[in-house]
Amino acid sequence: MPLPSPARRLGDETQFLRSWMAKPLSTGAVMPSSRALARAMANCVDPASEGPVIELGPGTGVVTAALLERGVAPSRLVLVEFNAGFCDLLRARYPGVTVVAGDAYAIRRLVAVRHEAAAVVSGLPLFNRPLRCRVRLLADAFTLLAPGAPFVQFTYAMVPPVPRSWSGARVRAATLVWRNVPPARVFVYRGTGPSGRRVRR
Repeated sequence: MPLPSPARRLGDETQFLRSWMAKPLSTGAVMPSSRALARAMANCVDPASEGPVIELGPGTGVVTAALLERGVAPSRLVLVEFNAGFCDLLRARYPGVTVVAGDAYAIRRLVAVRHEAAAVVSGLPLFNRPLRCRVRLLADAFTLLAPGAPFVQFTYAMVPPVPRSWSGARVRAATLVWRNVPPARVFVYRGTGPSGRRVRR
C-alpha cells in the first residue's frame, strides 16, 4: 500500500491540527509524522515475524501505511487510537486492520492477543506524561511482546523517553530523521534477561 498522496496528506494535516488545537496534550503533534519518519519506524519491524503488530497512537495512519508497505499484513495490525475521529478514518482507510478505540496507556486492558506480538510501534507523545507512567506503559507492552521483540518509539527529544536505568530494557537510537517537522529520533527497546521481557515497573 503506497504512502499518502500530497493531497490526502494536506487533508490529514488539517484534521491533525484541529485535533491538536482541541486537545494538545492528547494529540501531541501539530501535524502527522513525515513519510521518512514513518518508514524509519516501519523498518524496525520484521515483516516475516509472526504475531500481531500493535500500533499505539496511529493518528491518521501514516505509520500504518508504512507498515503495510513494509509487508505487514492488514490482519496482523492492531491500532489503538484515543481520538474517535481518527478511529473512523482508520477503519475506512485501512480495511482489514483492527482498530481499538481507547487510551493506549491502558494497553493491557484494551488489547488481548492470542499470539505474542511481533512488535509495538508507538507514536504516543510520551514526554507529555510523567516518567512513571512511561515506565508502566513500556512494562505493560512487554507483557504482550514475544521475547526479544521490539518496542519502537519516536520522540522529538534526542534522549530516550524511558531511560535505560528506569526501563531495565536494552535501548538503542535507531535513526535520526531530519526530514520531519521537527526532526525526530527513533528509539528501539528490547526486553532483557532470559525471557527477553524483563522491564521494571
